[in-house]
Amino acid sequence: MTEDIIQDTLSKFSSGLVMVYTGDGKGKTTAAMGQALRALGHGRKVFVVQFMKGRKYGEVLCAEKFLPDLTMRQCGLDSFVMKDNPAPVDIELAGQGLNLAKKILSSGEYDMVILDEINVALEFKLVPLDEVLEIIRNKPREVDLILTGRYAPPEIIEAADMVSEVREIKHHYAKGVKERAGIEF
Repeated sequence: MTEDIIQDTLSKFSSGLVMVYTGDGKGKTTAAMGQALRALGHGRKVFVVQFMKGRKYGEVLCAEKFLPDLTMRQCGLDSFVMKDNPAPVDIELAGQGLNLAKKILSSGEYDMVILDEINVALEFKLVPLDEVLEIIRNKPREVDLILTGRYAPPEIIEAADMVSEVREIKHHYAKGVKERAGIEF
């Protein structure tokens, strides 16, 4: 019992972290979702904004069915975005996601916020880097913020407390294995 009180007191005075999962390998969103599960296990509330995603991925289905303290919003379509020529709807949806992230962070309702694939949205020029850096600078002190996606810009890496690079060494796609529910989505 005393241990629980000490842990609760310490967690109230600790600063939230900015964590980045980037790189060309598979598993960045999966790592962020694992971090979310850890937070949920300790009674924390988590909000995920998925940029450039519109498909009902396994994590979305799981959250809807089993995880009431994990809220997910998708701000994208279930189609590929053209890097050098994004459709206006892709830019609009990403902008809505950024505005949602700002609103959620300022609400005080969530302990962890995940901006899934935000680094790709930055690389594809769907959202401005200065606004994402502003989100990092202005996040509430106690909130953990996670940014995922390949192409993390140096400014995001510099602003982060923790950065992990997921590097592809081998991928089953190279053998012609098709995507599969529960693995890729």
